[in-house]
Amino acid sequence: MAATALPPLPPQFKNIQHHLRTAQELDKREPVVAYYCRLYAMQTGMKIDSKTPECRKFLSKLMDQLEAMKKQFGDNEAITQEIVGSAHVENYALKMFLYADNEDRAGRFHKNMIKSFYTASLLIDVLTVFGELSEENVQHRKYARWKAAYIHNCLKNGETPQPGPIGMEGESLVDVERDEAGSSSVHGGTTQPASSSSYETNNVPSSNYTGIHIPPGAHAPANTPAEVPHNTGMSHNTIQPAPQNIPLVDSSLYSTQSAGEVRLTPEDFARAQKYCKYAGSALQYEDVSTAVQNLQKALKLLITGRE
Repeated sequence: MAATALPPLPPQFKNIQHHLRTAQELDKREPVVAYYCRLYAMQTGMKIDSKTPECRKFLSKLMDQLEAMKKQFGDNEAITQEIVGSAHVENYALKMFLYADNEDRAGRFHKNMIKSFYTASLLIDVLTVFGELSEENVQHRKYARWKAAYIHNCLKNGETPQPGPIGMEGESLVDVERDEAGSSSVHGGTTQPASSSSYETNNVPSSNYTGIHIPPGAHAPANTPAEVPHNTGMSHNTIQPAPQNIPLVDSSLYSTQSAGEVRLTPEDFARAQKYCKYAGSALQYEDVSTAVQNLQKALKLLITGRE
C-alpha cells in the first residue's frame, strides 16, 4: 500500500495496536479486511484522544492510509457499500475462528491456532464499525479470547490443554498480546515494546462455556487460512479441507405462494439484500452451508414477509 508509514504509536492508543498490526498482516491477501481494521482503529482512536498533538498526528497519518486505500480499491463494493463490507469481514472472522476451533477440537495445539483465535476476536471488534454486534458474535469473541489465553498459558506452563468449550476460570491475555506486539509493529518496521493487555482481565469471561453453542470445527469451510500466522517457528500437519454439512433446503419454500396482502417494507428489502450479500460473501470462502442458510432466509422473507 502506497501510504505514508505511521508515526510511533502514542501510549493512549495501546488498545488499538493489535488491530493495526492485523491490518498490516492482511494488506496483501485481504485488503478489504485490512481497510476496516484501520477504520476501526481510527474511530476508536478518535474516541480515546483526538486533541493531544501526538495523537492528532497519528490519526492524521492513519486517515491518509485510509484515504489511499479507499482510492486504490474504489471499485470494490466491499469498500463502497457497508453491507457488503460487513459480510466480508464477518465471514473472514468466522473463517479464522473455525480454523482454530477445528484445530482445538482435534487436539492440535500450536501457535498458529492461538493466533487464529486471537485474530478472530480482533476482527469481531472491527465489526462494531457497522453497528451493534449480534449475540452470537459477542459469544464467539469472548470464547476466542478465552481460548487464546487458556491454550497459550497451558503451553507456556508445559500443560496439555483440554479441547472444546470446557468450563474454565478467567485467563489473562497479557502474554498473548505481548507475543503479538513483539512479532511486528504498527509503523516503520520497528518492534514496539511489549504493552499491557489491550483488554482488562475482567473482560475475559470466567463462566462455564459448556452452555454456549460454538459451531464444531468439522463445519470449517474449505480453504481454511493456511497462511496465518507467519514466522511462528512451528510446523503442524497440513489441514485438509473438512467436509461440509450442507443444510437441507426447505422444500416448502418451493410451493409457498406469496399472499396478495403481503407488503414488504423498505426494512424487509434491506434485510433480504443483507442475506443475499452474506451468501455471496460466504461463497468467496466456499462456505456453502452459510450461503444456503442466508439464501433461504432471504427467500422466506420475500415470499412471506416474515423471517
